[in-house]
Amino acid sequence: MNPNSTSARSWGTVVTHSDEMAIIYRYVDTFHDDWDLSSQPDRIIIAWRYEDETGMPSPNEREHMEELEVALAPVVEEEGFATLALVSTGENLREWIYYTQSGEEFFNRLNTALAPRPKFPIEIRSAADPAWSTYAGFMAALPQG
Repeated sequence: MNPNSTSARSWGTVVTHSDEMAIIYRYVDTFHDDWDLSSQPDRIIIAWRYEDETGMPSPNEREHMEELEVALAPVVEEEGFATLALVSTGENLREWIYYTQSGEEFFNRLNTALAPRPKFPIEIRSAADPAWSTYAGFMAALPQG
């Protein structure tokens, strides 16, 4: 089994509250013992902004967000190329945080995956993060249960 495959991880969820709005986080809780995060040194953040008085996406918008995630998964996560590590939803923003072997190739794969679909209202940022500091900071801030 490829230790960087999607089946080599398990997910957790946590809900936080700020300004009377909830933020729901879905995150990789544990990785396979052989996981090598240094194999994916680039961080990609995909942001989808929306407007709703509750701070959460409408059912229709949520459906489109799921469509985006489903379209990307097989293309960018193939053969351990990228890992979706953290998804946050709330305060009128959903963000997907991926770690990948190459930011440039991630964009190529993203464009291939999304080319046949209507344009999604997303913004994409990338940066080197070989220590997975964004993910590590999130995990360190989780309440210890």
